[in-house]
Amino acid sequence: MAMNQEQFDRGMKLLTTMGRQNTMIKQLKEPFPDLYDISVGFLFGEVWTRPHLSLRDRELITIAVNMALMRPTGNISHYRSAQHVGVSKEEILELILHVGMYAGWGAISPALTQFKNVLEEDAAAEK
Repeated sequence: MAMNQEQFDRGMKLLTTMGRQNTMIKQLKEPFPDLYDISVGFLFGEVWTRPHLSLRDRELITIAVNMALMRPTGNISHYRSAQHVGVSKEEILELILHVGMYAGWGAISPALTQFKNVLEEDAAAEK
């Protein structure tokens, strides 16, 4: 896939808005530069910047899907990004409860564990 600079810049701007420009995605840059470019340029520069859904909406959808699929670490960065763009702790907890009713009780535990770890890490970092 040919990646143009405009796509990449748009993706990096969005990642900065989400507070993720120096997070996990940056770890891809050295070992997998093509995956890094595709993730920044296409995923965030094209898909996440499409019209009709807000950034907040996209974060909530992503958390819900990752939770329903019971991804073991899939939501860690998205919990932080969601909070960074204005989703409250209470809204995330409500989302976990709501998705758990549809995805099954087994999806709740890993989601809560991930979110609890994020809250604890963020609290420790603030000290």
